[in-house]
Amino acid sequence: MGREVCLAVNAASDLELVAAVDPGHDGQLIEGLTVVGDVAALGQAGAEVVVDFSVADAARDNLSYYAGHGMHAVVGTTGLTDEDLETAAQLFSDSRANAVIAANFAIGAVLLMRFCELAAPHMEGVEVIELHHDAKRDAPSGTARHTAAMIAAAREQAGVGPLPADPTTEFVIPGARGGEGPGGVRIHSVRLPGLIAHEEVIFGALGQSLTIRHDSYDRRSFMPGVLLAVRAVAERPGLTLGIETLLDL
Repeated sequence: MGREVCLAVNAASDLELVAAVDPGHDGQLIEGLTVVGDVAALGQAGAEVVVDFSVADAARDNLSYYAGHGMHAVVGTTGLTDEDLETAAQLFSDSRANAVIAANFAIGAVLLMRFCELAAPHMEGVEVIELHHDAKRDAPSGTARHTAAMIAAAREQAGVGPLPADPTTEFVIPGARGGEGPGGVRIHSVRLPGLIAHEEVIFGALGQSLTIRHDSYDRRSFMPGVLLAVRAVAERPGLTLGIETLLDL
């Protein structure tokens, strides 16, 4: 993801790539820059906006550094908890810098979540299947958890009540019904080589079903959303969660 961000920024006529940071590849060259292992290089390079696709443990410290040094942050790191987001909101409310943190920067995935919000009050059941490459560390994905939360919120706002309880009583294999996400939405995680990022949401009601699916076949699919956030973050005070509002959804 970091390499794709560097390529996308370099290709944008209104943006300038000034630094690349990756502790695991310190000293490599990317897009004419030497990759360095310390985020302090961002300040030394005069970075105005930082794009962070690291890991959750690193991002927690990085967010504090960005806020403390007045650098706007666009963050796609997965595995951040609700507590992490609350901390980030406080950090950037006290900073002259702003942040956009999104579970998914693919515009198609954001549209999927919006369509799920529209469908949720009208269907009697729903389950989420998220499929990712086999190197992904966290399960379920942040996108799947965010999708479930949006479905639960849409049902609550419409006043239709919670989803029916899962009637399964005999679990031949533990975990066969997936994990229970926000609002009782079941989430199933698939990890396979050859995949990138995919999500399928299946709604059910009497005599019918509705399936909404999004597939990212290439990491370039996330770049339009990343660049949208890079260009918008300076005008979004504090912390913005997701790119929905940037797309006027």
